[in-house]
Amino acid sequence: MKDKEIKNIVQQRYAALAQEPGCCYGGSCCGTETGAVTPLVDYGELSLEIVSGADLGLGCGIPTRDAGIRPGDTVLDMGCGGGVDVFLAANAVGSTGRVIGVDMTPEMIAKAWNNALKNNCRNVDFRLGDIEDLPVSGDSVDVVISNCVINLAPDKKRVFDEIYRVLKIGGHFAISDMVTHGDIPQSVRDDMELWAGCVAGAMDRDEYLELIRQSGFGEISVKGSSEYDALKGDNYGIVSITVEAYKA
Repeated sequence: MKDKEIKNIVQQRYAALAQEPGCCYGGSCCGTETGAVTPLVDYGELSLEIVSGADLGLGCGIPTRDAGIRPGDTVLDMGCGGGVDVFLAANAVGSTGRVIGVDMTPEMIAKAWNNALKNNCRNVDFRLGDIEDLPVSGDSVDVVISNCVINLAPDKKRVFDEIYRVLKIGGHFAISDMVTHGDIPQSVRDDMELWAGCVAGAMDRDEYLELIRQSGFGEISVKGSSEYDALKGDNYGIVSITVEAYKA
């Protein structure tokens, strides 16, 4: 399947989610086949900081928790959706910083802006764009975050190249994403419903980390991981990891 076709299918799915949350395997990035609402992430006490309508249950981690965001930072959230992680980051950067959210789905950008306006969030900016070609200037960002989104990009190496481009020297990213181990059946790889739910597009864990190295990053570390029993096969599995790396 061609990259453009993959992106079109993903965009259609997430446009629907922006208008009516609750599909995509129960309102989560990857959930059960029963349709029950089973988000993968519990924000816990952070839920008090999440603006109304921003959390669509689509994440597989909490990248802001490991991002080391400081007051005054410029933060970029790739695949921002309704803005849940943008608003958490906005609390961390304060009035002297700003957070940019990028998403390729117009309906998601509209939803994020609406959430910002309703909650009077002034230090955020939402931009329509592709994470393989970020609408962000080079060497302009202190921290990049992303939550269960790079799976959805056909060219993941280009995404990491773009992250490297926009980060300042000494900047870093904290990304939560899905990876695999073992031999994923081709039937899963070919299932676009699963791709749009960030399962079929998941890379092997070691290959994923190698792409990061190839893009020039150093100090690469996995801050946490979680395997999902519902997505295990006899000789394969799907894991959520949160990865941090620095631009030297």
